[in-house]
Amino acid sequence: MTTTSMTEPVSIGVDVGGTKIACGVLRGDQLIERHLQPTPETGWEAVLDVIAAQVQGLQERHPHARLVGVGVPGPLNADRTRVKFAPNIYGFTDVPLVDGLRERLGQRIILENDAKAAALAEAHLGAARGTESSIYVTVSTGIGAGLVLNGRIWRGRHGIAGELGHVTVMPGGPVSGAGLDGALEAVASGTAIARDASYALNRDVSTAEAFELAEQGHPAARRIVEQALKHIGVALADLQKVIDPEVFVIGGGVASVGDFFFRGIQKAANEYSQGFAPVSIRRAQLGTDAGVIGAALAARHG
Repeated sequence: MTTTSMTEPVSIGVDVGGTKIACGVLRGDQLIERHLQPTPETGWEAVLDVIAAQVQGLQERHPHARLVGVGVPGPLNADRTRVKFAPNIYGFTDVPLVDGLRERLGQRIILENDAKAAALAEAHLGAARGTESSIYVTVSTGIGAGLVLNGRIWRGRHGIAGELGHVTVMPGGPVSGAGLDGALEAVASGTAIARDASYALNRDVSTAEAFELAEQGHPAARRIVEQALKHIGVALADLQKVIDPEVFVIGGGVASVGDFFFRGIQKAANEYSQGFAPVSIRRAQLGTDAGVIGAALAARHG
């Protein structure tokens, strides 16, 4: 190992998902090793066992990587030591993740929400690099966000800053997984788009197919997709008026469909921000590495 590499910060990031657990080593601003393993479906203890084994393996090969950050979906408790619940991970309710990993590894663990971790990654090493303020939005199965101000995650008084998917945009509308009617993710997430397209076309339609049909001019699919993108664009315009960030960075599985997605959101954001500051939207750059990189950065920032 060179002298330069030894002086660079080295940390481990873990990104826990419903189907896969990704672990990696971040040296300076380079992800130098990354591994994937299926997420166990037998409860949270098994998930922690997998995380601990992965971290131990990485530390054997990178002994200077003593800082460990873990990103998980779902809300955390106020001091970021427990996961209240993680959707799509079996048995992941009220999980003492920090204490559990500390017992297994004997070292400090930093826990972060996965969208906030990705926001930190894009702010420091991705599409928002060089800015002082940015909001990362992920549009996937659900919708999440993370706010970065002056290089640090803004969590708010109760730690819930960034729960964009649960903002009410259509009172009396579809009920979200959190039990709220008309929340943004209930009307504009990938899940919502597939649900509405399947109903309108009277057959199972995936989110990707809904966008494909919309681009081809299918009347119902186009209407469904355009409505969803409008809801997202309006939400960004509202955030611009309230927080006034330099840039929005949008990622997630749905964003990967491309130009049609971004044009629709930008059009609505422009329309609903007239007379105020323009809404600057960029595509996320770090892709599936954002969660691992962000968790590793969270470990450094504490």
